[in-house]
Amino acid sequence: MGAFILPDLGTEILIPACAVIGIAFSLAQWYLVSQVKLSPGSAANNGAGGKNGYADYLIEEEEGLNDHNVVLKCAEIQNAISEGATSFLYTEYQYVGIFMIAFAILIFLFLGSVEGFSMKSQPCTYDLSRTCKPALATAAFSTISFLLGAVTSVVSGFLGMKIATYANARTTLEARKGVGKAFITAFRSGAVMGFLLAANGLLVLYIAINVFKIYYGDDWGGLFEAITGYGLGGSSMALFGRVGGGIYTKAADVGADLVGKVERNIPEDDPRNPAVIADNVGDNVGDIAGMGSDLFGSYAESSCAALVVASISSFGIHHELTPMLYPLIVSSVGIIVCLITTLFATDFFEIKTVKEIEPSLKRQLIVSTILMTIGIAIVSWAALPPSFTIFNFGEQKVVKNWQLFLCVAVGLWAGLIIGFVTEYYTSNAYSPVQDVADSCRTGAATNVIFGLALGYKSCIIPIFAIAISIFVSFSFAAMYGIAVAALGMLSTIATGLAIDAYGPISDNAGGIAEMAGMSHRIRERTDALDAAGNTTAAIGKGFAIGSAALVSLALFGAFVSRAAISKVDVLTPKVFIGLLVGAMLPYWFSAMTMKSVGSAALKMVEEVRRQFNTIPGLMEGTTKPDYATCVKISTDASIKEMIPPGALVMLTPLIVGIFFGVETLSGVLAGSLVSGVQIAISASNTGGAWDNAKKYIEAGASEHARTLGPKGSDPHKAAVIGDTIGDPLKDTSGPSLNILIKLMAVESLVFAPFFATHGGLLFKLF
Repeated sequence: MGAFILPDLGTEILIPACAVIGIAFSLAQWYLVSQVKLSPGSAANNGAGGKNGYADYLIEEEEGLNDHNVVLKCAEIQNAISEGATSFLYTEYQYVGIFMIAFAILIFLFLGSVEGFSMKSQPCTYDLSRTCKPALATAAFSTISFLLGAVTSVVSGFLGMKIATYANARTTLEARKGVGKAFITAFRSGAVMGFLLAANGLLVLYIAINVFKIYYGDDWGGLFEAITGYGLGGSSMALFGRVGGGIYTKAADVGADLVGKVERNIPEDDPRNPAVIADNVGDNVGDIAGMGSDLFGSYAESSCAALVVASISSFGIHHELTPMLYPLIVSSVGIIVCLITTLFATDFFEIKTVKEIEPSLKRQLIVSTILMTIGIAIVSWAALPPSFTIFNFGEQKVVKNWQLFLCVAVGLWAGLIIGFVTEYYTSNAYSPVQDVADSCRTGAATNVIFGLALGYKSCIIPIFAIAISIFVSFSFAAMYGIAVAALGMLSTIATGLAIDAYGPISDNAGGIAEMAGMSHRIRERTDALDAAGNTTAAIGKGFAIGSAALVSLALFGAFVSRAAISKVDVLTPKVFIGLLVGAMLPYWFSAMTMKSVGSAALKMVEEVRRQFNTIPGLMEGTTKPDYATCVKISTDASIKEMIPPGALVMLTPLIVGIFFGVETLSGVLAGSLVSGVQIAISASNTGGAWDNAKKYIEAGASEHARTLGPKGSDPHKAAVIGDTIGDPLKDTSGPSLNILIKLMAVESLVFAPFFATHGGLLFKLF
């Protein structure tokens, strides 16, 4: 089929080397963040002298208010947030750990029973003339890779949360020296999480492949089928992290906003508000730990989907290691590209004013995409033969290396387009959000109508971008093309996560500034960081949803091949009923998560009201509220409420596959993908637009915004109500839906041998 330039030894060095560089870089960034001291003595003399347009003196000194108590207060608040987040995640992981062990046993039993727990070698699935390892081996190794993926996902989320809670107060203290220094601290902390997650995900997967290869030898089809458990483990943990964290953060946020801002007319993050610590804890467990696990899941699944298809293509048949590991090489180059891109934000360009924050973050996306395109071109030329064949539903399709380059590139650029369209619809610098803000003049009802319309409209361009990338990549390289297009979208995951984690860190920094009683000027700076972070968080969600659509389609293709379905015919009743039920599932799931947030918020509102009414001196600021009770309400509610939505997603493929068979299951997967993507995009963008419409009125930066404000005016109150409705949409239901569509597909792929052998019990009876 033609030679490729990069030798196998080069691949075996390149992949782990890039992962180690990523880990080393994240540790270096962490070290730089740790140089900002949380002790009063050294607060005045850390950081690079005069960097980012600011001399190294503090504003407080300039104003004659250099109060060491402020630093101590920041450290105390940071400690409370960190403890709250850690204790919640420990509680969550105890429950999730029980599920993990139970599901691992289920995987082993179901897959082991395919051949009746036989230890004999069996004919290969795709080449009956050869013998492959027994089904029991696949069961055992799938179980191990599931546990590996689950643990890596949990560790990724936990480390992200630890880093974010470590950096939030440091960002607040750096804001005293100027917006540039605060930005660098927040961004570096985000980069720590981004690089740790990308490098760990790659390294664990690479090590697992090499260890499994000792047993599997030449049976690459069996080896990479067992590796799919890695993606299932990653996403199943992400589901609980996203749903649990999302319920936690929004219950606290809604409770704090409704009573504090609307009823009591006190500022956001006011220390008198009993729910304020729970709200700040929520930012870390939902937006950071949840998002980290989610994107790790996408990355693991797209890699697994590509590897499964490649293992039954010419790469796997002829045992060509370098082209076989092409998906991992793309991810390795992605780490190096993101490393260079990060330096653009922290070292090459200085931020001197608030206006430069958002362009700097957008520059990250553009630079990483351009550099990655060049990187993919080099990798495709060096690691792939000029011509090869790809498995395409029973036959081999001839593909050229430049075609595969275009598949990855189209996914990468589709991600950028989705990101910028999301930004257009959710940033208050553009007309859509300004129109939503303007609609607040006539009350909350018109605000809600405008916000919903914006969300529905924002689906149009992203869906076309996803559709075009699917068509192009499938035309060139069948299902493998779609898998690597998803990988292309996720190849700059380290930068995407850095930008994404930056938002909650800045949000926390603003909350700490407010609670520590810092000056108005510092709060303005942290607000500016937070507003930019809000938009970038929406861009991150856009990426996650777009990649989820491509990943789940690639997994769907792998499932159809593995379950030996010749074609999925929508006109057959078996498939069509699956399609209808599948399209309904995202609505059922959203209903569960929204109601969970609503009922948890109800308890929170009652508790906050009770404290305001019964604790004497609370409104005057002479006594402290009982923060711990609010933290407990959020923790208890989210642990209890995350189980039903999680069970819905995990059990649906099992029930459908066992009782209705693989054809109906293929319909369910297609239906949930098609409707889930639309709801996820519209929910995320509607919520993001309402949030930024409120911030637009609060900031009062333009003449138009000032006519709607100030805080406490009727339009502002209408905007707060819109923001409160949007909270569960953008931070609980929307982001969790992309896990729903991916997780059902990867679970179906892992259990495909069992469903193909023993599934469809009900249809067999009739």
